[in-house]
Amino acid sequence: MNRIETFENAEAAAEAAAQAIAEALTDPGPRTLVATGGRTPWPAYKALSKMDLAWDEITITQTDERFVDPNSEDSNGRLIRANLLTGEAARARFIPLKGDGPTPEDDAKGAEAKLAPLLPTAATLLGMGDDGHIGSMFPIDPHLPKWLDPDGERLVIGVDRSGEKPYVPRITLTVRALLSTGLLAILITGEGKRQVMERALSGDASLPVSAVLRQDRAPLRIFWGA
Repeated sequence: MNRIETFENAEAAAEAAAQAIAEALTDPGPRTLVATGGRTPWPAYKALSKMDLAWDEITITQTDERFVDPNSEDSNGRLIRANLLTGEAARARFIPLKGDGPTPEDDAKGAEAKLAPLLPTAATLLGMGDDGHIGSMFPIDPHLPKWLDPDGERLVIGVDRSGEKPYVPRITLTVRALLSTGLLAILITGEGKRQVMERALSGDASLPVSAVLRQDRAPLRIFWGA
């Protein structure tokens, strides 16, 4: 049974997640990190960027991205570049999901071709929304069961409709891709998200996050800070 690792505050949880990721990136084998977007992981990225790692051997890619200009304030890639790819960590190779295709699906296909040779990754950091979504796989998506299938055909897909602000199309890794990793770390904060996670751990399969909880493919750690 997975358990929630509890920390006194968000910063302590982020520091613990960063340390776990750093250890995964120093293990023999692939040195690719799949990084999530949003504001919650900022402290983890800042801590990780200061760690003494072989950054020129590390590749960073994304769990999901918004179909916006890479320099937009809504771009997850911009946030990763600003918070993680700084100092010595700027030597890492960054593979964004957003390309120059006319649609999210076009960019998803291009990203999948780049991502496939990198699997399995060393570590994947996920967040979770208030509705239990992971990446950009929202409960409102009629195709959700396909994207949550660990044996699904796709690694990266285009998402036409977002379930939260900003309401823009997205590009996201599927559960099949997320589980192809040496460490799956989920970082959440706040009492509301803890309650959602506990529902998922108790068997609420309506929550997308449950798809990465009820599996035995990837070692899983859940970090929570008050």
